[in-house]
Amino acid sequence: MDRRARTIMFQGTGSGVGKSVAAAAFCRVLARRGVRVVPFKAQNMALNSFVTPDGKEMGRAQVFQAEACGLAPDVRMNPILLKPSADAASQVIVMGEAVGHYSARAYYQEFEAHRRVAREAFDALAAEYEVVVLEGAGSPAEINLQDTDLVNMDMAAHARAPVVLVGDIDRGGVFAWIKGTYDLIPEAHRGLVAGFLVNKFRGDPGLLRPGIEAFARLVPVPCLGVLPMFRDIEVDQEDGVHVEALERRGARRPIRVVVVRPERISNFTDFGSLAAEPDVSLVFARRPEEAEGADCLVLPGTKATMADLEILRRAGWGEALAAAAADGVPVVGLCGGYQMLGEEILDPAGVEGGPARVAGFGLLPVVTEMAPAKVLARTRAVTAGGGLLPGGLPAEGYEIHMGRTRASGEVRPLFEGRGPGLGCRAPGGDVLGTYLHGLFDADGLRHAFLDALRRRRGLAPLGERPAWRAARAAHLDRLADWLEAHADLPRLLALVGL
Repeated sequence: MDRRARTIMFQGTGSGVGKSVAAAAFCRVLARRGVRVVPFKAQNMALNSFVTPDGKEMGRAQVFQAEACGLAPDVRMNPILLKPSADAASQVIVMGEAVGHYSARAYYQEFEAHRRVAREAFDALAAEYEVVVLEGAGSPAEINLQDTDLVNMDMAAHARAPVVLVGDIDRGGVFAWIKGTYDLIPEAHRGLVAGFLVNKFRGDPGLLRPGIEAFARLVPVPCLGVLPMFRDIEVDQEDGVHVEALERRGARRPIRVVVVRPERISNFTDFGSLAAEPDVSLVFARRPEEAEGADCLVLPGTKATMADLEILRRAGWGEALAAAAADGVPVVGLCGGYQMLGEEILDPAGVEGGPARVAGFGLLPVVTEMAPAKVLARTRAVTAGGGLLPGGLPAEGYEIHMGRTRASGEVRPLFEGRGPGLGCRAPGGDVLGTYLHGLFDADGLRHAFLDALRRRRGLAPLGERPAWRAARAAHLDRLADWLEAHADLPRLLALVGL
């Protein structure tokens, strides 16, 4: 096979151990050296997704890694995305387009076809770039899945990629975890393992040195670094671990923004820019009592709107949201949260597989009808003015939704020239909803929104605030600095011929 790219792959001893972060950091390290580098993950399972400039859907982690490389997102970087919709079923997205809902068994029956798609996507990228930084999924040691695992060692073999195993010492037992993973990798692929990284270490790394030296006598691959735990670098991740990280970063600040946390929350990266603000305390609340003292309540997106709506209703959120709105507390619905704030959600085609009709929380006079065809769009708009947001503020983001929303009563436009199909607000009070993901990433809009919340509390506007894109770039550089300072960088660079 003719291809120019060198390759390296970060795999993990399990989910959430830091392989996405390590891959993004190494992408940034290479990009800062002028290397034309691209990320790749054959298959993601995540509720956090993104719409590319050409209207395709892909996992958010590879979007973040593409940003680290200085590239626009491309679905070839993540050719297969699984979005769990139930405990044993997922929506399957292939090359950016939804192809249906599959049970786990049905999905694995398509293994050969999906592997072919993944390999073709990789080969195309490898022909265009100097280095491909691959990421695995979960663990390569799941022996019940190895025959149908297209994302870990099978992909490494196809890419001829040396594999760096990432282990999470914060969870305990990292040496047992790494050795067990190494031993359970099929012998035919074990030679691809080039080393390991110990991630999320706290304290003096010198205290770990005897363990690393002893471990070298058990597993014939080198330790390529001991990476310390960090809390001050913002990274996009694929699962709910990111939610806790956002909360920690925004603790004990004067403006309390409470995000209602549904069971299947999606696109929680909508709140990264808020958490980065110096005066925002971000809270993800499962129970209404956790929302006490909120300056704003946000109902976010979810992969199962109707099912999560009923769960939230049973938890008492209907009464809590209505009481907050009556007290003048702003309530914002994003995507599925926008649908929930309406009067009714209809699903005549059984898109979500549940009841055909569910009452919403009734705070916005809109009705949503689910449709089989998903809306995927990059969207730009300008605020229409009124309520919390002055007019003329640019907003830019993306839409990912199955529902179509229409007015069922009097509403006010949220954006100039755009109706409730994109967003609206209630005629009185500050209840608003929109399908625009990334709403708060626009600096002017976010700053105006937060200063309005400050004024309601009798606080003066903050004045100078961080620009989100510049902050993102700074975080990526700090992430690269973190890897360069604590990994054996010469060895890592040697693995890609540098």
